[in-house]
Amino acid sequence: MSEAPTHLIYTISGRGKTYREPVMPFLKANFPTVPLAQIDSLFGFVEPCTLYGGRPYQEPQFSNADVAQMYAINIGLRIPLTNHYVEENEYRSYDWFLDKYHRTGNSVIVHTDKLAQWIHRDYPLYKLESSVIKDINTYGKIDAALHLYDTVVLPMALNNDHEFLSGITDKSRITLFANAGCALNCPNRICYRSVSKINKFKPAEFKCSKKVKDRDILGMVDFDLEQLAALGFRRFKLLRSKPHGVTAF
Repeated sequence: MSEAPTHLIYTISGRGKTYREPVMPFLKANFPTVPLAQIDSLFGFVEPCTLYGGRPYQEPQFSNADVAQMYAINIGLRIPLTNHYVEENEYRSYDWFLDKYHRTGNSVIVHTDKLAQWIHRDYPLYKLESSVIKDINTYGKIDAALHLYDTVVLPMALNNDHEFLSGITDKSRITLFANAGCALNCPNRICYRSVSKINKFKPAEFKCSKKVKDRDILGMVDFDLEQLAALGFRRFKLLRSKPHGVTAF
């Protein structure tokens, strides 16, 4: 990514980081052009948790020391609780987890509305973000989501539809991707449900659309943030690419 526009704020992915790598060297090595003052939050795994989604949980990405360092410089933790399958008794079993990170400045990314409702009821200091996995791609879906969530992440493909983006009323609560990988051009997205099952720590098969259609694995795509900012958007999610710029599994 080139020099970050100074008037934007970012939430940054911890993908590729392990809890053994301190957070500040990680940011310096992977996001050197983004000033710390523009980082609203980092998102990734902390304790083991069956509510995680998006990617398979293997180990924590942020340690307790990382989180303390983030708090010290006013960077929040954004927790990806995007599992497709959530029951209330399971949610209740993670009171200790949600208690630990419940503070102003922290957020949870959610796919399942009922989980968002429970967290809103029980943990009001968390900001709620509607996950990109929900595929919110119409004005009606955006308006409905904003009744429950503080912010809504739009699918990456909408970054190229400036006419649609211009018509969004409350752009201050919309998060766009600053860059994109395999999810940009994937019409199937069958991985998310399979990852949700894997993250229950039970036997489950990982599924990817690569197995059901022929396509090239595309490298990272960087969006023109100045153009998107000119449309009125300020909030962006920033991903770390794998080696050689690849983001697919």
